[in-house]
Amino acid sequence: MSLEKNAVEQPVNKLLAALAASDYERLVPHLKLVSLPIGQVIYEPGEPITHVYFPQQGMVSLVTGMKDGSMVEVGIVSNEGIVGIPVILGGKTTTTKAFVQVAGIGMRMDADVLITEFDRGGAIQKLLLRYLQAIYSELAQAAACNRLHTLEERLARWLLTVSDRLESEDFPLTQEFISQMLGVRRSGVTVAASTLSRAGMIRYQRGHISIVNREDLEATSCECHQVIQGEFARLLGNQPRRDRR
Repeated sequence: MSLEKNAVEQPVNKLLAALAASDYERLVPHLKLVSLPIGQVIYEPGEPITHVYFPQQGMVSLVTGMKDGSMVEVGIVSNEGIVGIPVILGGKTTTTKAFVQVAGIGMRMDADVLITEFDRGGAIQKLLLRYLQAIYSELAQAAACNRLHTLEERLARWLLTVSDRLESEDFPLTQEFISQMLGVRRSGVTVAASTLSRAGMIRYQRGHISIVNREDLEATSCECHQVIQGEFARLLGNQPRRDRR
């Protein structure tokens, strides 16, 4: 069986895997397996979103930029979700930029196909609306977290979130990139990361970060990680994969 055929018939993306066979089979002719190389821009602010992506592996960052070139991450999408979700809300553009932060693969679909499927109502619409509620909860919690919690707590939360989405304790991330995503100075990230490293929670070497004591990292993180994780589990859960026969 070819890689593409196997990826379509046995989707790793949790949204696709949660669909009943009849709903999923309508999407199959419109899904194409594509690589997601690091740095690839999925869409730019203000530009029409022509395709949506269901990541199978890797991770996509959604960022908001300013006129001075600074930017901050406002969302992360991996195999739990979809990149391009604004299209179902009636607008084909957004103010954020989406780009690949960790390389992987995903299933691509024309945005118009997703819009048509969403407008049909039924299970696909309900699933995407629950996903939107989970994203809304994440944005609301992150806004409070960024205002009220220390950088060390926020860094711990962010690393745990990345680990959850990638389903891995080891991932390629530089301190410079983390500082951009958190919207803080690199020196601040260096101090916070050093504190976590000295405490034996993480290991950082040559652009790679490993979580070596997740329990302590969770204890160091603010409550926001558990709140966000709980909402995703409550709204989306671990949906059983349907037969694709």
